[in-house]
Order: sequence, then C-alpha cells, then structure tokens
Amino acid sequence: MTIVRLDTTAGAISIELNTQAAPATSANFLTYCEENFYAGTLFHRVINNFMVQGGGLTPDMRNKPNSRAPIANEADNGLKNVKGSVAMARTGDPHSATNQFFINVADNAFLDHRAKTNDGWGYAVFGKVVEGMDVVDAIRKVGTTSAGGHQDVPREPIEILGCKILAQ
Repeated sequence: MTIVRLDTTAGAISIELNTQAAPATSANFLTYCEENFYAGTLFHRVINNFMVQGGGLTPDMRNKPNSRAPIANEADNGLKNVKGSVAMARTGDPHSATNQFFINVADNAFLDHRAKTNDGWGYAVFGKVVEGMDVVDAIRKVGTTSAGGHQDVPREPIEILGCKILAQ
C-alpha cells in the first residue's frame, strides 16, 4: 500500500495509490512527489459537484516548468471515476498526462474508459482519498472566478505546500 499526503493551505489530503491497477501512473505521481514538484502549485480548477484539479499551475497562474514526458493512459485498468478517486488530468490527447491530477467530488462515470479511441479513452484513476475528504469538500465549495486565462479558479488561492510519501 502506497500512501502520500498532500499538505495544502486548506489542510492535508492523504491518497492511497493503486500501484497494481495503475503502475505507470502511480510511479509518475510518486516521482513528482519525490522531486517536490507539487510544492508551490495550486488547486487551480474547482468545480463543485464535479472535481478539484491541481498540480501544475503556480500562484501567478503560470504552468510550472516540467521536462518529463507524458505517460500512457491507463484508464482501461477497471478503476472508476467515483467520488474520492484521484485521476490524471490531460489534454484532448488521451496519452498527454504529465503532472496535473484531479480529485473527483462526485461519481463521474462519463470520465471512465469506454474504448481505445480518442473519445473513449477516459481519465486514468490511480488512487483514492483515504483521509482529508473533508478538506477536498471544503475546497470544492470555494468561490471561483476567472484568472490568467483560466475559469473556475478559486478566489482565494489554495496552494499545495508539499507532498510526502507516508508508506510505500
């Protein structure tokens, strides 16, 4: 069992990674944690009753420089985008995930893998919140605005202060 803790300005969130079902995605996330990449990034996209997304933008709403290659999408692993699950964010290219992730705050079956096509790949779940869902719930309820060319940005920044591996 691999557990990491995200320390944020809103509180701590502990995530259990599913290294069996999503080995490459879990290893990718762990590498970013080990490199302390997430420190100084925001939960920059918050949509109540959908998800909270973070891990890529700095407080000035710029992408944090990242030189790591995208990973293959593991959304066909049987894990579902249910409330409390953690998945990789990506662009329209199914295999474009790097460092950004999101926590589902509702059951989002429409994000699940359906087929190995651009429209059907879905979003790879690689873990679940095991402690701190109250923190996630508080984040999802914050007021949002537009900033830096992005929508659904918390009015008050919610920063990730660091990521610590608690068990591996």
